[in-house]
Amino acid sequence: MGPERMLLRAIARWRGHPLVRLCLQFISYVGVGLAALVVHYGLLVALVEFGRVDPVAAAVAGYIAGGVVSYTLNRRHTYASDRPHAEATWRFAVVAAIGLGLTWILMAVLTRWAGLAYLPAQFATTGLVVFWNFTGNRLWTFAERTRAVSVAPDAAVDL
Repeated sequence: MGPERMLLRAIARWRGHPLVRLCLQFISYVGVGLAALVVHYGLLVALVEFGRVDPVAAAVAGYIAGGVVSYTLNRRHTYASDRPHAEATWRFAVVAAIGLGLTWILMAVLTRWAGLAYLPAQFATTGLVVFWNFTGNRLWTFAERTRAVSVAPDAAVDL
């Protein structure tokens, strides 16, 4: 049996372990992120190189376009969420807006103040913002909904 097969068996055996589930979820998130990244960077480069758009504005436009791809694929594949779109989309938008703010700040600092070229600045920015987005979406946007438990007003509750 080859090492790849042994690894797959070990993963299957430990798939229920919370840390393994988290790792597999992050791997899925990274895969979805790569698709969103192609859209983000493709638009960024096209706007800067062909449209002569400011790199910060182009980075923001790319971030938004990548966000649409990210929401669609993460909801279905990474988090397998059943949270209704009416709840998930605004939560995703809040997490993305914070990520957008971080992107704008980091790109401005790295390109305008530190003098970095826009692509290395975007690579560094992406590397930092990805952890915010994963965590915010995992713990809030696509988290399992808790069910309300009602207790009768006159019922005694032992703690």
